[in-house]
Amino acid sequence: MLKTVSALEFIEAGRGTRFGSKWPGKRCLAKNRKGSPRQNPAMKNRERCRLHGGKSSGPKTVVGKARVVAANTKHGRRSQGHVEKVKQIHADLRRAYM
Repeated sequence: MLKTVSALEFIEAGRGTRFGSKWPGKRCLAKNRKGSPRQNPAMKNRERCRLHGGKSSGPKTVVGKARVVAANTKHGRRSQGHVEKVKQIHADLRRAYM
């Protein structure tokens, strides 16, 4: 048989697992707009919460660095290969109509 509990009993039951001001665990080191630290708990083995995650340190291997160079975009949209292809198409069109 299920026991019915009131809302207050339900709240009291979860009080020990909340991340209140007296929670002894590690907090996220990100700052809010006021400049004070966030109250979210940090993820295991990290200094940031799940929303902030921390900054990426970038690729470490030669293959990873080459992938970043190959994927480098211009103006945030067009890759260098795409820009070169469009230039070639326009040059071909100019020659065709001249």
